[in-house]
Amino acid sequence: MARSTLKKRKKGASAGKLRIADHWNAISIIASSQANPLKAVAEFVENSIDARARHIVITRGKKKGEFYLKVSDNGEGIPRDGKGLPDFRHVATHICDSVKRRLKAKGAEGIQGEFGIGLLSFWTVGQNLSITCCGADGSTYEMTMAKNAPEFSVFKKRVLIPFKGTDLMVHPLLPGLRLLTGEKIQRYLASELRDRIKESGVKIEVVDRTSRTEHLVVPRQYTGRLLHDLRPAETESGDIYLELYLSDPASTNQVGLYRRGTRVLPSIVELDHFQKEPWNAGYLQGIIDASFLNLTPGTRQGIIQDERFDAFCKAMEPVEKRLQEVIEEQRKAEEERSSRQILRKVQRALREAFLRLPEEEYDWFDIHGGKGKKKKASLFSSGPMIGTAREGDGREDDAHKDAPELDGDQRRQMEFFEFAGPLFSVLISPKSSVVPVDNRKKYRSVCRDRSRRTVLENLVYRWEIIDGEGQLQGGDDESVVFIAPSEPCLTSLKVVVR
Repeated sequence: MARSTLKKRKKGASAGKLRIADHWNAISIIASSQANPLKAVAEFVENSIDARARHIVITRGKKKGEFYLKVSDNGEGIPRDGKGLPDFRHVATHICDSVKRRLKAKGAEGIQGEFGIGLLSFWTVGQNLSITCCGADGSTYEMTMAKNAPEFSVFKKRVLIPFKGTDLMVHPLLPGLRLLTGEKIQRYLASELRDRIKESGVKIEVVDRTSRTEHLVVPRQYTGRLLHDLRPAETESGDIYLELYLSDPASTNQVGLYRRGTRVLPSIVELDHFQKEPWNAGYLQGIIDASFLNLTPGTRQGIIQDERFDAFCKAMEPVEKRLQEVIEEQRKAEEERSSRQILRKVQRALREAFLRLPEEEYDWFDIHGGKGKKKKASLFSSGPMIGTAREGDGREDDAHKDAPELDGDQRRQMEFFEFAGPLFSVLISPKSSVVPVDNRKKYRSVCRDRSRRTVLENLVYRWEIIDGEGQLQGGDDESVVFIAPSEPCLTSLKVVVR
């Protein structure tokens, strides 16, 4: 009914069909639409994967003083014509008429291409393109194309040994791509084709002959905790695959948007609809793969925001709620962990402060009560305190009775972790004090390893007065007795421990 009404409204008006007036201008626009040369390299690699290649080698080198890029594979090669020869003419004369799209319509799986413009992206990489492939007769054929030129040529190429697969070479590279190293290509493909590499099992090597390095493209591995039970709502268009990881917050954490294993956007936050939490909170890594989304054909790096995109956004709403709950739990755990760390730092600072302060002037802190009294006495006093040794022995006996018995392996393991390492730091305790004239005061050196465990064995001490008056008694032990002079003065002590 709506259609007939529309026809009635347009009755009497002129109508027609759109067509391209300048075909070469249209081809030039399509070929120049790819803005990222690395994406063009990924297109070449995907063509090899679609051809069932099991091994792909990307070579960057220099020939006659100019850089080139070569992609070699052992796949099925260019489809052949009725004579068994590579059908290069069909490839060059059927732009925007994708053979792969027709194959997928017939039920073929594991094929990505659908626009028929992938080879044209060589314009953003270099000046000339050459594709070499063998025919059924064992001969080798090559097709050449040039940037900004509508012509192509196909000729027989002489080789010593026929090979299986296809060789694609772009040369010379554009001047701005001289810094396109093999390492950059490897990192890009590891993220761009992550799932395609995992699903197909293809081995991709990048050989950089200029820097004499070789890189194996390994699908990117995410860090953090894999999140389970994330179930997006069902859609009529297709399924949504989620692989999300919760990690420590960082600006580098991103969730990529993929389509059939190939990355479309490095971060889903690039879409206006997803510029919100939990996606921009910085806690999430991973991928979202929606095979039913429609892409912009030119760059293959954009999403057409049609009814399929709207269904995708609605299907992700329950996932967003669940992720928000997980992130809130993570934030609370981080706050509690931070509070505990601050508490430990404050406690450590107080222990260090009391260790450096004179004992007799800070009794009002009640640092001598209970268990702390025993530790303080062993640190500051010159000998065992009267009336406390017996009580301490009694408490130790009770503790030994209540403590569970440990077998030999557990006891040895505990002794191993309690064993102090090499000497790292030394301090004098107390750090400062007031000693009446002609009186004595005991000072002790506290030796620790890098993990702040006390070091007691195999040490040599040497005490000396570096400033002021006074005398030292027992200057070759961990503790020394300072005898104050008969006249008030300021005295500095020094201990050297080896």
